[in-house]
Amino acid sequence: MTTPLLLSIDQGTTSSRAMLFEKDGSTFAIAQREFTQYYPQSGWVEHDPEEIWSSTLAVCQEALAKAESANRKVAAIGITNQRETTLVWDRQTGKAIHPAIVWQDRRTAERCRDLQAQGHAETVTAKTGLLLDPYFSGTKVAWILDQVDGARARAEKGELAFGTVDSFLMWRLTNGRVHATDSTNAGRTLLFDIHENRWDEQLCSILGVPMSLLPDVHDSAADFCVTDKSVLGAELPVAGVAGDQHAASIGQVCFKPGMIKSTYGTGCFMMLNTGTEAIASTHKLLTTVAYRLDGTTTYAIEGSIFVAGAAVQWLRDGLGIIQSAEETQALAMSLDDNHGVYLVPAFTGLGAPYWDAEARGALFGLTRDSGPSVITRAALESVCYQTMDLLNAMRMDGAHIDTVRVDGGMVKNDWLSQYLANVLDIAIERPLQTETTALGAAYLAGLQTGVYGSLDELSANWKQEHEFSPDMDSELRERVTAGWADAIRRTRSNY
Repeated sequence: MTTPLLLSIDQGTTSSRAMLFEKDGSTFAIAQREFTQYYPQSGWVEHDPEEIWSSTLAVCQEALAKAESANRKVAAIGITNQRETTLVWDRQTGKAIHPAIVWQDRRTAERCRDLQAQGHAETVTAKTGLLLDPYFSGTKVAWILDQVDGARARAEKGELAFGTVDSFLMWRLTNGRVHATDSTNAGRTLLFDIHENRWDEQLCSILGVPMSLLPDVHDSAADFCVTDKSVLGAELPVAGVAGDQHAASIGQVCFKPGMIKSTYGTGCFMMLNTGTEAIASTHKLLTTVAYRLDGTTTYAIEGSIFVAGAAVQWLRDGLGIIQSAEETQALAMSLDDNHGVYLVPAFTGLGAPYWDAEARGALFGLTRDSGPSVITRAALESVCYQTMDLLNAMRMDGAHIDTVRVDGGMVKNDWLSQYLANVLDIAIERPLQTETTALGAAYLAGLQTGVYGSLDELSANWKQEHEFSPDMDSELRERVTAGWADAIRRTRSNY
């Protein structure tokens, strides 16, 4: 008898995808659509909520049609999403009252500085594990309420709902019956106490967010909702939800303390499992919920890089020097070295371990012969150097790391994966299934619906496709990383 498929909705920063997975973690089908990025002012990034929804609905319908044509049943849906992107919508109509403010957006930087000046930073970090930074959702929500006419009064009356993208999708999938999220997404809002596992009244008061806006919070594997038949043509349980980086950690089966994964999508995010202990970083990394299962929270330390794959997208759409991401490997391989050119892709500020919201991107070392190959290589190298900064911070926090599991679209590039091993000076493990973010959401849905019986069963699915071992001379490594450190120093807003 054929086992049922698991449908994963992977709503990302630049595209919406629906993937169907077999029980062994292999891909049965995939549908994907890119959508529009809006940049209304410097440092601002927005999405159209209706385009988020329409692209998600379209790829789900396409994937489900493929399952139906093959006479395959779908057991459940898992959702994974761009985490801190913020939406506020009308509870009656389901329509957003403002464009979605994307996690990369820096418009609330001044508000964060004001909150720090008022002495709130320590309280926020102690309860949330996060820093007062415009990256997170809380100040975005308050901004919308203050900028949209009448929004704050309507929120106080309970007429509006706030949610990260997962909440918005579940609202639409159920025609407004369910307003919910999971602990990984709630934990990225600045409003959720990750130690008490609840929305925090003091935090909401500090940030100016009425608690009436907030969704119900569940475990990452839970009975979230059942889709309305009028939406997808079937009543399917949504049984797993996790923010994209948490889902990737689950897809990489990083279930034991000390296991670490690094995901390369629009941004890059490195997550180290710390078990049931929430360890506070002393080097500007975040303490976060890795996942919550059966009421037990597993924590992680995370480093966040705002621009990774987005740098390649900039090469394509901004500069026009490549037609597709696949070209970058050959361009980088055509050079013996980086010609002393460094790109610091601080297009929306610098994330960990710098947290410099005012920094902006810069290219250093350009000469008359700096062409597409040099700039492309600098973009790829920047991802590796930023990862090095995260790894060094984790090591200074006491982590002992000898391998890193990588995933995401960028690591299909062999040159980048090898250069990453060279710069980090450790082994890089690339799995057979690199779409681990979508896979993690499917795993959660499968756990809740009985497709899988345990985490050990998931671990047995993981297979290595290739291991990259460092082969760079130590003197060269020191020279290129010193060049990066100098470029970072000159990019910082206080330089």
